[in-house]
Amino acid sequence: MEIIIGSIPPLMSQGSKLPEKGTVTIEAQLLHVRPPRKGIAGPSGMERRGKKASDPHRGRVLTLMVTDADLLPADIDSGKYKVALRFIRK
Repeated sequence: MEIIIGSIPPLMSQGSKLPEKGTVTIEAQLLHVRPPRKGIAGPSGMERRGKKASDPHRGRVLTLMVTDADLLPADIDSGKYKVALRFIRK
C-alpha cells in the first residue's frame, strides 16, 4: 500500500503544453501545399509587389478550408492569434 500526500503533477515536455484559456479546436481540410514565395523582380530589377514579402526558405504555405467558419473568431484577420497545427492521418 502506498499513501501519497500532496504530490505534484508530472513534468511535461516543452512541446506539450496545456491549452491556454480561450483555446478552440477547429477542424479543417488541407487543400494545397506550395513552396514559399520568392522575390519577383520586374524588368527594372525592382520588386514588383507592393508589400515586401519574405517567407522562410524552409517554410511551406498551406491552404486550409475550415468546415464551419462560425467557429472562427470575428477578428481572425487582425493578427492577434497564434495558430497551432495538429495532423491526424485519415
